[in-house]
Amino acid sequence: MKKILYSLFVLGITFTGYAQETVYPAHKQEGPIFIMNATVHVGNGTVLNSTSVEVRDGKIAAVGSNLSAPAGATVVDAKGKHVYPGLILSNSNLGLIEINSVRATADATEIGEYNTSIRSLVAYNTDSKVINTLKSNGITHANIVPAGGTISGSSSVVQLDAWNWEDAAYATDNGMHLNMPALFSRPNRFAAFLGGQQGPQQDPIKRGLEQIEEIKSFFREAKAYLAQPQHENKNLKLEAVSGLFSKKQKLYIHCDVVREILAAIDFKNEFGFDIVLVGAGESYQVADLLKKNGIPVILSQMHALPTLADDGVDQPYALPAQLQKAGVLFAINDEDGQHRGKNLPFNAGTAAAYGLSKEEALSAITLNAAKILGIADRTGSIETGKDGNIVISEGDILDMRSSNISLVMIQGRIVSLTDKHKQLYERYKHKYGLK
Repeated sequence: MKKILYSLFVLGITFTGYAQETVYPAHKQEGPIFIMNATVHVGNGTVLNSTSVEVRDGKIAAVGSNLSAPAGATVVDAKGKHVYPGLILSNSNLGLIEINSVRATADATEIGEYNTSIRSLVAYNTDSKVINTLKSNGITHANIVPAGGTISGSSSVVQLDAWNWEDAAYATDNGMHLNMPALFSRPNRFAAFLGGQQGPQQDPIKRGLEQIEEIKSFFREAKAYLAQPQHENKNLKLEAVSGLFSKKQKLYIHCDVVREILAAIDFKNEFGFDIVLVGAGESYQVADLLKKNGIPVILSQMHALPTLADDGVDQPYALPAQLQKAGVLFAINDEDGQHRGKNLPFNAGTAAAYGLSKEEALSAITLNAAKILGIADRTGSIETGKDGNIVISEGDILDMRSSNISLVMIQGRIVSLTDKHKQLYERYKHKYGLK
């Protein structure tokens, strides 16, 4: 048996003496890895004390308190530390946009309104400098989502330790994304400068309803097209939504206000699609209806102002607990353009301070997210048979003050935790002679 001191083991795989360009994906797991004496947060609400986890051939082979390390295993003593499932970013432009303010680095948006044949996966850049910063916070998977237009295209789930998009693909083209037309009036910020000379304006709600009817007409046409056994001329846009009708894809509807949420429910009732709401800031008002229709929610950004002026300023923080109480399946996300997903665990920590238990908050970024994305059979919890996507933290992963990620495994591979931020920290600490 090969016994490795935990601190030295982690130091060896996170050495920051090289440029990020020399940080490469880990090799396929060769021998068993045995994590012992850990506090294991399963991801389904259960916490196991003084527990061991064995990972073999990329899969979790055993979880228990009376396990012995197999011969030749790499042993990691995690006494006093916490073991979690890999965290999942449910809605992200990771790898599609490198710097928000630099247009040349943005590849998330396509021209046109109905871009059903667009695949975000083929544009995913595994060399993005942002990816490694997410792994440093325990995030192992992300749902890569296109933007723009009425129907943006299909999203795919990727694992964050890959040479190229083919290696990264974890669940391919399993979601189609629809941006619901706005069903509320936006005040004109420039009205004061126009001196009241704005001319006639169309009712925005009426226009939104007309656009929704146009979208329905598109899906009705697609349904009729797909019902035909043969086609003289192929229509790629209509063929691209076949997965929605066969239930191989889910329809992710990006919306916020109650009117838009009700319109999304109407799509489910008419077409029978598997619907997921993204954003849904006012979902608490119709939580019982969402529960009745089996519609889950991805909460886009908790650290934001409420959508209604009459709501308390902490309404976005309390929303997860309200959905939990109503029995609605939901995931917590981080879409802030500056954080780029890094604050995902801390958003969940905020929810834990506003009504959720810590294990419920953890589930919202692990098992719940996996269920919504359709990958719960492979990841999202520390259970026998699932992929070895595991994170070890020296403190509470939901607490910014104590979270210190010291080991990350993706499919049994111990991945590098080097990132550009850490390298710059070391560089200038060396320059100014700081210890």
